[in-house]
Amino acid sequence: MAEHLLVTIGKARFSDSERHLIPFVNDIEQDKFLNDIENTPHAFVLACLMDRQIKAERAWSIPFRIREIIGSFKIDDLASVSLEEYKNIFNRNVLHRFNDTMAEVFYSAIQDIKVKYNGDASRIWSNNPSSAKVVYEFLQFKGSGKKIATMAANILARQFKIPFSDYYSIDISPDVHILRVMRRTGLVDSNADLDSIIYKARELNPKFPGIIDFSCWEIGRTWCRPNNPNCSECIINSECKKRV
Repeated sequence: MAEHLLVTIGKARFSDSERHLIPFVNDIEQDKFLNDIENTPHAFVLACLMDRQIKAERAWSIPFRIREIIGSFKIDDLASVSLEEYKNIFNRNVLHRFNDTMAEVFYSAIQDIKVKYNGDASRIWSNNPSSAKVVYEFLQFKGSGKKIATMAANILARQFKIPFSDYYSIDISPDVHILRVMRRTGLVDSNADLDSIIYKARELNPKFPGIIDFSCWEIGRTWCRPNNPNCSECIINSECKKRV
């Protein structure tokens, strides 16, 4: 069945201990920058917070664009830029769909990272924390919510291979692609809401509900497109109910 196959795929990927470059933007220079959580962990945090109501690639490119514009990505240099200047930068360069709002989110996060984490965003996930702690810390940022917080924790655990003491609190983060895949596979009803999808994922793999997140997202982006889905090449073709 599709649910077992999705969990199997997710577990196989999670068990791979090797860390691979995550193609957030599909640009090698930008992706290397975003993947460098040892030296610029705040780039990852800020990109997560930007990922709202625009294409993911555009959102994740914002920290890199800011670095190009300011000429530095050191936390002290970023913190020295005023809110008004960030608003000017966002609007002048049309960085986001909601430039004033997201400039405030960006500015606020920089100040929080400098003050609460002594300029080191990696303190959010250091020392083998519980998944609940990491999700909680991300929820404290202005503009964040459960979707962004669980997405960030999921990426850290699943793809960056950051060790957590548990994974119970990392839910699936349903975007349009995940919603579509879960509905079309028959895992949930065709009109299932976000909460139903979150709890279905918890049922499928209680110890790490978000383990199927990336697989569903990848399937939705690659094969299970809104129109003309490529079912014949999909990795779960044999188990999908194809409720298109």
